[in-house]
Amino acid sequence: MQKINKQTNKGTRTMARIRLNQEYRNKCGNRIKAHLFQEDTQEKRKYDDLKGEQYDLNDKAWDMAKSIVRRHYTDEDVEKAYYLQNKFENVSTIAKDSCFHFHYLGTKEKTNYNNEVEIEENVPIEKHFDFKLNGDIDTNSNSSYRSDWEYAYALLRDEINAQEDCNADILIEQEGKDNNPHKTKYTDNNNKFLGHDTRGYSKEWNDKYQLDLIGRDYCRDRSIKCTEQEFNYLISWKQQKSAFVMAHYKWVKSVLDQMKEIKIGLKGYKYLDEAIELANELGVQITDAEIIRTNSTGLTIFNPKNLAERVKAMKNKHVSKEDKIKARLLYEQQQKEENSLN
Repeated sequence: MQKINKQTNKGTRTMARIRLNQEYRNKCGNRIKAHLFQEDTQEKRKYDDLKGEQYDLNDKAWDMAKSIVRRHYTDEDVEKAYYLQNKFENVSTIAKDSCFHFHYLGTKEKTNYNNEVEIEENVPIEKHFDFKLNGDIDTNSNSSYRSDWEYAYALLRDEINAQEDCNADILIEQEGKDNNPHKTKYTDNNNKFLGHDTRGYSKEWNDKYQLDLIGRDYCRDRSIKCTEQEFNYLISWKQQKSAFVMAHYKWVKSVLDQMKEIKIGLKGYKYLDEAIELANELGVQITDAEIIRTNSTGLTIFNPKNLAERVKAMKNKHVSKEDKIKARLLYEQQQKEENSLN
């Protein structure tokens, strides 16, 4: 049995080295991963900066879309349409919607039968713009039926990850893999948490971005004319949303790539002190006692006395400054006592 010399406040003690089993590997790996996600990296800063712009970005694009729609379908038109729909049972011509087809008249290149490029003028240049939370962000797509949850996962990452059995990074983690039960479990749970048109974040979001539109069925079966400048502004809006999704991808991918190397190292180590040394070198200050006393996710398991105190404290929402100081001193004393046992 291999032994190591360990320095404590009672002097140097010779202790048997603790074998690094899979449970301890997972605990160390989870602590390191959590640390990597908190590090101030250029990928994280890019994600945070773009996230801070998203709500204002969507509001401004919506104001643009609303002005285009109301030029075509005026408030007076909407009022008349509701009047007719309410008066006659067989009239269904108006409803609320969040997605639109906009177009302007421009020029387009076309290849003829002789494989020659011709320029067509005054042809509709059209795109689909969806303001729903799961609206399509692909600028090359013109489909009214495509949805995309990547944007919602990136924007509401903290809220999603705070839920049990939810993972806002699941699509990035599963990149390149076929659909499987693990991926389906988390995407289903994510989407269930986000909700839909009748509840949750999706309802709150979609209610904010919707207009009364005249027409039939999906996107009210119409393409609304706008200026080229307005069209390009909305294209830029979709591109900026895509850039934010990409920032989320690059940040998470950078952490996952680091974790691949770390897991290889942890798999090759035989003793817990090697894994702890790695963690400490990466800036994660943990001890063997801490790893042994945590559950598989890396969270501290409290002894009965400490757990009881925590439960009791939850009953009192207001804590005085004096009580906070006492609690802190008690915690520091407990930490000293635990360290002295090591």
